[in-house]
Amino acid sequence: MNANTLLAEPLWDAASLGKALPESPHAVSVSLPRWRDVVAYEEKDPAVTAKMALGYPRFVIHPLVRELADQLGGGQPCLPFPSAAAAETAAAHVRRAAGAPVGVVPGRGVFGVVTSPAGTQALKDFWQHTGLIVSSRQAEAALAGRGDVPDAAAIRASLRRQLAAFYHCEPDDVFLAPTGMAAQFAALRACQARRPGLRTAQFGFPYVDTLKLQQKLGAGAHLLHDLDHIGTSLQAILAGEQLAAAFGEIPGNPLLGSADVRRIAPLLRRHGIPLVADDVVASPVNVDLGRYADLTATSLTKYVAGTCDVMGGALICNPRSPFHAELKAIIQSRHEELLWGGDALALDERARTFPHRMHRHNANGLFIAEKLRAHPRVERVWYPKWEFSGAYEAVRRPQGGWGSLVTFLPRNAAVTAPRVFDALRVCKGPSLGTVFTLACPFVLLAHYTELEWAEACGVPRNLIRLSVGLEEPEELWTRIDAALMAGA
Repeated sequence: MNANTLLAEPLWDAASLGKALPESPHAVSVSLPRWRDVVAYEEKDPAVTAKMALGYPRFVIHPLVRELADQLGGGQPCLPFPSAAAAETAAAHVRRAAGAPVGVVPGRGVFGVVTSPAGTQALKDFWQHTGLIVSSRQAEAALAGRGDVPDAAAIRASLRRQLAAFYHCEPDDVFLAPTGMAAQFAALRACQARRPGLRTAQFGFPYVDTLKLQQKLGAGAHLLHDLDHIGTSLQAILAGEQLAAAFGEIPGNPLLGSADVRRIAPLLRRHGIPLVADDVVASPVNVDLGRYADLTATSLTKYVAGTCDVMGGALICNPRSPFHAELKAIIQSRHEELLWGGDALALDERARTFPHRMHRHNANGLFIAEKLRAHPRVERVWYPKWEFSGAYEAVRRPQGGWGSLVTFLPRNAAVTAPRVFDALRVCKGPSLGTVFTLACPFVLLAHYTELEWAEACGVPRNLIRLSVGLEEPEELWTRIDAALMAGA
């Protein structure tokens, strides 16, 4: 069952628990069809985890990667990395964070970081937060004794050209990465090289690993989650200290509001602070951040791929930034080509249809958002068209839309949200940007151990996030409406 099949035949009920989304050895999502399945997954209940074929690769180690790690580790905790430098950086983190013994073992074209049980969590944290992973395609090739695909360099060059066209830059302003988080990590390291030891700032309620990356692999971070007062809060911070960088998602996830970069960027630039933007939810089809962002760190796994079966990321150096030459030189000096050629090939092929698909996502997302907003059994809907709309409109392209990520809260959500979610006849699991609709109780999935903190930041624990796909919109709405009525 490929990604397109899931538009008409979603894996949505209890029988689908643990199945790969889509049915592919390289799938990057997994079916968690009921609210209680998500809770059980977060609590590591073997009744659920034992049924999972795989999961999102930064959180759940792919079976092929696990097999490769077992061969390298010799019975000790181990994870493989795509280069010696990445492995040494991971090993240094394990020593610093856990004080555990750690070593690097080369083999099969990758580099295993081997530690003791005391270092296991720190090693997993590094893998998850930095995204410097070995992909399932690379692990498959390594286990079979194969090298990269023919013409891998030419394939990466073609992908860079396509991305450069989306971002109105030169191909050599595009630095490919194995994941979107690896692109974020490259941005963080470059900004810290300019200003060692300085903290960063995070604008808006953050994607979980973006903040953890700055806290655990950086010098610490200020979280400015209140979009209404970011300017004032930033000025207060800058009155007492300088910053290495500021990070922000345009728009944020899951509340889909945007920081007003028209006001923030000039202040940052006066203080010599780069703004690192994450445009994954909007995509470059919809927003142009060229006047404000100095670096854009993006995931290619989501809308660019669309098929939920390949990982990749890119860091874009904005040629209009006053820091362009300085930042680009730092990034070039550290960059390694770690995006596996087989993954680049899949991304290069799918990027060719990305703009057309994105416009269809926009139309479907707006249709569903408006239907939800008018529904009597929905308390609140979050969508970029209505959340801090002035900030989003300032960067929206003339023909751009508002994307297809829609978050909603049913009325009496503590009781009804689990019922609505369970009744949704759409695929349910992690990730977004897929051609098929994908739903999840995002706060449970991303912030289960810190639900009170999330709610203190204004993010309700019982909200439901929809990544609206390319189904026929009226038919999709019939399914969603039926779930809302069933949840009453």
